Amino acid sequence: MKIEHIGIWVDNLEEMRTFYQTYFNLECGEKYMNIKNGFSSYFLNFGTGHTRLELMNRPDIVNGTVKRGFSKGMAHFAISIGGIEAVNLLTEKLRKDGFTIASEPRTTGDGYYESVVLDPEGNYIEIFA
Repeated sequence: MKIEHIGIWVDNLEEMRTFYQTYFNLECGEKYMNIKNGFSSYFLNFGTGHTRLELMNRPDIVNGTVKRGFSKGMAHFAISIGGIEAVNLLTEKLRKDGFTIASEPRTTGDGYYESVVLDPEGNYIEIFA
């Protein structure tokens, strides 16, 4: 058993696709569009056989009233990038490119080396070794 994919509603589908492709080197499938209900999406792949990320947009999906990551439901997701130095380098690249670093690189109480960054629409991503 495994998680096949995680879906995220987004406002700007192209900006979010570009972010995840650029910083996490994900492969992107073809854009899917359902003209009838205005739905469009991309599946981004972490590699063959791995969990995928689905970025979705539909005009009638609206923002909640609570800060993302601080309400019941999905708080964050984590991406393993292969080592402490990789976490440090990607965190600094994201900072340099103007993204919010919500938590600096560190070893957590449960033993993970990670940082936390906000994607362009404020979703929390743990980047860990």
